[in-house]
Amino acid sequence: MTTSMRRRLEALALAAAALIGTPAAADPCTQTRFEGQGYTLCAVSPADDLRLFHADAAGVLGSFAAVNRMLDLEGRVLGFAMNAGMYHQDRSPVGLYVENGVQTSPLVTADGPGNFGLLPNGVFCIGARFAVIESRAFAASPPECVFATQSGPMLVIGGDLHPRFIPDSPSRNIRNGVGVSVDGQRAVFVISDAPVTFHEFARLFRDGLDLPDALYLDGSISRLYAPPRHDAGFAMGPIIGTVIPKGAAAGKIVPKG
Repeated sequence: MTTSMRRRLEALALAAAALIGTPAAADPCTQTRFEGQGYTLCAVSPADDLRLFHADAAGVLGSFAAVNRMLDLEGRVLGFAMNAGMYHQDRSPVGLYVENGVQTSPLVTADGPGNFGLLPNGVFCIGARFAVIESRAFAASPPECVFATQSGPMLVIGGDLHPRFIPDSPSRNIRNGVGVSVDGQRAVFVISDAPVTFHEFARLFRDGLDLPDALYLDGSISRLYAPPRHDAGFAMGPIIGTVIPKGAAAGKIVPKG
């Protein structure tokens, strides 16, 4: 078997895993490998109840447990969740943040320090469809987003990797992000199981999952909630996750491949 055929088969297996691993199924997420690295994938469709969470009347939520306590009043619980972008010391969002149609933090289009300022950065938008949109393109023609979070850098832009990524970079970290299909009907949230480079992480979305647009959410604070997995750590800013009825919570993360 040629190398190109092997890579194509690996990409097809990853795409299938992302389709199977939806929160509406018995298990919310799947585990797989790409180019020797392990990743956990959580795929959603517009039919899923995917929401952003940041604060309630008492203040910033900060944890998956706090989100679940809030959802308990609805008779609901998180299906899966992860941190949803960068935040300031007071845990307020860095850049655009929209929750239930209400914008609480403005779009930032200027370059700056850190990963967020490594342009191009982008916005993950939840509307009638999913979209990952470069921030200045978003500013020029803002779509209607019921929920939106800005982060950076972009990982994949129209099928191209971020131009500043270095294939042999020594910078490795646990990373999480989200990619969106061409038709906007599938979003795949990913967290690496071990430290990876930006270039490796971006290749997973483009070459492994066939997602032409993908956005980095964060690095060292990256955490996942997918019962029975419940990553602990410092208090978070924005959180994103699916909402399901109590009693329908998934049982485990299923290995694929």
